[in-house]
Amino acid sequence: MKNPPLHRYATRPGLYFTDDGGADAVVRSETADRIWLCVYEPIDRPSAFYNEAVRLFKGSPVPWTQEVRLFPICSRIIESLYVRETLFAMSGPNYGLWYVHLPKAWDGMRYAYRVDGPWDPRQDVRFNPHKILLDPYGKGIDGTMKLDPSAFSYACTIENGTVHGSPDGEMSTLDSLGSMPVSVAIDDRDASKHQGEPSHPHVPWSKTVIYELHVKGFTANAPWLPPELRGTYAGLAHPTTLSYLQALGVTSIELLPIQAKQDELFLQQRGKHNYWGYSTLGYFSPEPSYATQAAQRSGPRAVRQEVIDMVRALHEAGFEVIMDVVYNHTCEGGIDGPTVCWRGLDELSYYRHQHNNPGRLEDTTGCGNTLDFTNTHVITFAIDSLRYWAKRIGVDGFRFDLAASLARLDGDFTKHHPFLYALRSDMLLGNLKLIMEPWDVGYQGWRTGQFGMPFGEWNDAYRNAVRQFWLTDPVERPGAEGIGMQEMATRLCGSADLFATEPGRGAPSSINFISCHDGFTTADLAMYARKHNEANGEDNNDGSNVNYSVNFGHEGPSDDPAIQRKRERAVLNMLGTLLMSLGTPMLQAGDEFGNSQGGNNNAYCQDNDTTWLHWEWMDSEDDRRKIRIFESVSRLISIRKSLVLFHTEDFYTRLTQIGLFKQSSRVQWFLPDGTTPIERDWSNRRSRSFVMRLISRNSADLLVVVNGDAGDRSFHLPSDSLWQIAWSSSQTEGIEPAAGDSVHVASHAPDMNWMPSQPARHALSDVIAQAQRTAHVSTSAMTSMPAVQPSGTPADAATGGTGAAARPRKSTGNTPLSQAKDHASATSGARNTWTIPEYSITLMRQITPVHQEDSSN
Repeated sequence: MKNPPLHRYATRPGLYFTDDGGADAVVRSETADRIWLCVYEPIDRPSAFYNEAVRLFKGSPVPWTQEVRLFPICSRIIESLYVRETLFAMSGPNYGLWYVHLPKAWDGMRYAYRVDGPWDPRQDVRFNPHKILLDPYGKGIDGTMKLDPSAFSYACTIENGTVHGSPDGEMSTLDSLGSMPVSVAIDDRDASKHQGEPSHPHVPWSKTVIYELHVKGFTANAPWLPPELRGTYAGLAHPTTLSYLQALGVTSIELLPIQAKQDELFLQQRGKHNYWGYSTLGYFSPEPSYATQAAQRSGPRAVRQEVIDMVRALHEAGFEVIMDVVYNHTCEGGIDGPTVCWRGLDELSYYRHQHNNPGRLEDTTGCGNTLDFTNTHVITFAIDSLRYWAKRIGVDGFRFDLAASLARLDGDFTKHHPFLYALRSDMLLGNLKLIMEPWDVGYQGWRTGQFGMPFGEWNDAYRNAVRQFWLTDPVERPGAEGIGMQEMATRLCGSADLFATEPGRGAPSSINFISCHDGFTTADLAMYARKHNEANGEDNNDGSNVNYSVNFGHEGPSDDPAIQRKRERAVLNMLGTLLMSLGTPMLQAGDEFGNSQGGNNNAYCQDNDTTWLHWEWMDSEDDRRKIRIFESVSRLISIRKSLVLFHTEDFYTRLTQIGLFKQSSRVQWFLPDGTTPIERDWSNRRSRSFVMRLISRNSADLLVVVNGDAGDRSFHLPSDSLWQIAWSSSQTEGIEPAAGDSVHVASHAPDMNWMPSQPARHALSDVIAQAQRTAHVSTSAMTSMPAVQPSGTPADAATGGTGAAARPRKSTGNTPLSQAKDHASATSGARNTWTIPEYSITLMRQITPVHQEDSSN
């Protein structure tokens, strides 16, 4: 029995296979005059539509673009491409939708659309039936755009890779078939498609640690993978790759865009590629170049399956998968760009236009165009795409690039935008992790903290403050006013000034980060005082000039041990702050071992060793700094995950509903002399050393001890308890905070490498094994580390496990007890006087309250 005909009020575009062996095709264009669905078959095989199609021949006195209007189904042979094109006239528009039923359809069928209508560039109406157009809902894509005049809807020429022509000029009559990609039908009606799918991890926001990576760049140089898997979805799903990620300890993998991409026109003219992928070609199709060669040869279905298998493997290993998505603009660029899909279908509806010049596009993205999210159908298109990736592919969340552009009504941002409401109210999407990049390049484009629940947002204020505090303030402006205790305390406590915008919204809404794909790596922040983007071909004019980076006296890599130590300490200070702050931490892939991009802070077009992670440190006997950093970061992630004080959906410092701060019972603050800060201390922007105490009713309290000053410094810790070190940014150098008037310094730098006896043949297994041991030790060490004896001297020195003798290093004594403030009492006993290394951050755990110890004696 045949299915009933497609309902005339159908509201969802796409290509849907039907039980009669055919398919229903639906596409949207509110302003076109005619649309054809075009199916492509090789001419050396019988056509599936031989009995239905009227053949068009060469030499007809009527141009084929007019002759095709005479028949409901017709075909033509393009001998130069060895292909037969069968064109099906679609009926419509019906509420903006066009329909056709294909009598036959098959998995892997190549197809596209052709659209005819007015040509009036001054009104931005640019229909051209000579151009084939991708299905906006197509699940597979075959081929890439060639830089050829036929790819453009306007008449142009190309000389030396540069396009010459006016987008407001004459219409091009060159056929783009052969120069543009086509859509590929994928039949996913299989009812058993989700059988055997592992449970999604569903990590609570409060326990989330995000790891941003590029699918290709993460494994392109991976020594543990066979060559055919490097740089692929399958390589990321490899058991050894997953073991490395588990060893590090992150919970959620945020993938740079994996939707099908196309290089922007200006990159193609320069012979470069968009490596990052923020130039979307297909919102339902995965990027095929990240698949294995075997999958690419098999076609889009195999590419799609490799993506599904990757997501399932990540789920089985306990990781969430978050996709970076780009709905603010498309790869078509400005009006001078190629015609690939949306421009040819209905440019007036898909893109925003300038109010006073409808022939020009509004651009709040810096990429030439901006999708019009005031159009309900554009919102529907985005929601349908997101649901497809969540339901069919299985991802757990999305990060929205330049999200401020998605929430503009009549040009102005509003958190009440229909698109944001559509995300919130959708039964599937509303329960996923949704993260906003809260800015764009339009008017009043900075909107950090203003999206509201349930969205997380990248916190650029956090990034800037931590960079300044640990890098530029002490190096470039020592002693001057800068990022003081007040600002750092706010960021450590979850940035309530930005994110406590409504009752119920908590600190996890703040996505804290030091670095991301866009900018310097964390290692480069401490290695380069200025950007080095010459390889991008833009005369070093691209990329931000405001990075808050320093080079510690030498631009670029240095063999000077003193400079290396300063850089290593600075990196661990920033990462330590990140992982000790309330909120959701995000690491950039490679930061855990000090990966460098050679000072390029805008490496979007560097698909090479500049951006591919470097893994040679795993086998290196000469440079163990990267291994020390990895071990230290892995240990701190494990500690964070084990401490319930960081697993809160609230802020440490609460706000009332009228916006006034309330005194918190969960956090206390101390100056190095043990006194409580008063107003003038908080307002002192030269104050860089302090103690934050996190108070727990059901577990041990924690101290975050920050010494942001030059010179080791005495800190009088709360006297009601004994304290022990859980982690310190100085430990990798063999230096530890210690009770008394000096820090502990190993007689030689501790060998943090777990392969001291012989070079590793294949270091990754050792890295993984040791990191797993570290994860176990870090949680148990809090109850096994030596306590402080009543005399105030340490019972034993924790110096990285080397057992080496330690030597004291005297404190500078910056805050003697004789200078304690009158406004608070300083009752710390000698045993709670600790010396903290200069420029360091330390996490300490309460051992036993003093009154309990006294009663036991």
